[in-house]
Amino acid sequence: MMNSPSSNPCIDDVTAAAPAPTSRSAWLAVSSIAVGTFAMVSTEFMPIGLLTDIARGLNVSDGTAGLMVTMPGVLAAFAGPALIVASGKLDRRTVLITLTTLLIASNLLAAFAPNFGTMLVARLLLGLAVGGFWTFAPAAATQLVPRASQARAMSLVLAGVSAATVLGVPAGSLLGTLFGWRASFAVTGALATIVLLVQLWLLPAIPPLRAIGARDLLTPLTRRMAQVGLLAVLFFIAGHFAAYTYLKPLLQQVFGLPANAVSTLLLVYGAVGFIGTFLGGSLVARSVRGTTLLAALMLATALLLSTLVGPGMVSGAVVVVIWGVAFGLIPVALTGWMMEAVPDAQEAGQALLVTGFQVAIASGALIGGLTVDSYGISSTMVLSGVLVLIAALIVGTLGRARGGAPLAAIPE
Repeated sequence: MMNSPSSNPCIDDVTAAAPAPTSRSAWLAVSSIAVGTFAMVSTEFMPIGLLTDIARGLNVSDGTAGLMVTMPGVLAAFAGPALIVASGKLDRRTVLITLTTLLIASNLLAAFAPNFGTMLVARLLLGLAVGGFWTFAPAAATQLVPRASQARAMSLVLAGVSAATVLGVPAGSLLGTLFGWRASFAVTGALATIVLLVQLWLLPAIPPLRAIGARDLLTPLTRRMAQVGLLAVLFFIAGHFAAYTYLKPLLQQVFGLPANAVSTLLLVYGAVGFIGTFLGGSLVARSVRGTTLLAALMLATALLLSTLVGPGMVSGAVVVVIWGVAFGLIPVALTGWMMEAVPDAQEAGQALLVTGFQVAIASGALIGGLTVDSYGISSTMVLSGVLVLIAALIVGTLGRARGGAPLAAIPE
């Protein structure tokens, strides 16, 4: 779900060195990609904050409703690498506009879904859009501005990712509480429509310099520390999403909180997570391994603590704050890990990292759904905590000797 900063030397090789506009319209075009990123990721995680409402509305169990997170994750995991190879030298403007159109279709179909089968079709459209967007958006954003401004352009796109990750779910949950879950998808679809109109107006032609071959995606798999990072991602993110998919039911059923209190804590989660993202930028510059290990231990603590503390607003708030800060650290830490592991093939490293994230998200949501339906939410939290502890063990042992050039800094 992440991509490397624009200091990536590989990005300059991916897109043609066409003259980049310097006007305000260029930054509006970059902003449209960033807002599209926000809408894309918000839509991907929307069911997490609305899961119980959607499950009741479409007459399925909470565990079955978790497929709304699992299925797009599975498709996105394969769509990104496949689309970058299949697209060849197709104009990236056309690709981005097509992907934004898919996002609109997914949201509108979800908003009016008469049954769960239709909802899953909407989520599959989203999976295709998500996988493709992560593949093409970063390089396209840097292509729109001069070389000196590429870091700023990439930071703007990544800000859309961070904002969606930590704020999209609580915002969707709040809209769902006030107006119903269908309104959340309708509003995101409207936002995506505005993005599409701006892209049609402002995006110039973005021709790639050369096609990306399947062999280019294999380089990170030959590097030991990239292998360690990808292995840690599978346990780390699967553990997180096995629990995170059911955060709202956890707050309702285990902590016994009413709907308004749940929405408030989800907003708190978003706020502290955003703080964690910026904090992670400073920590990763000092130690990628240390930051990744800290995030894993904090997340495991929050998950296991949720099964030990009693019900109530204070207990729920403590868990949510620790959890939110931990997850805010995760994208920056893991992006930094892969950048440091493969400094000479960063784009390929980030492509595989995105695939690893999506596989882990889908696997985690599926594992969480099966566990929730069979053993309950508290058991799911324990299982998730154990998975994250395994990730911490991998980072703390196999991650001791990193290869590649030291990481100087990660844009915050």
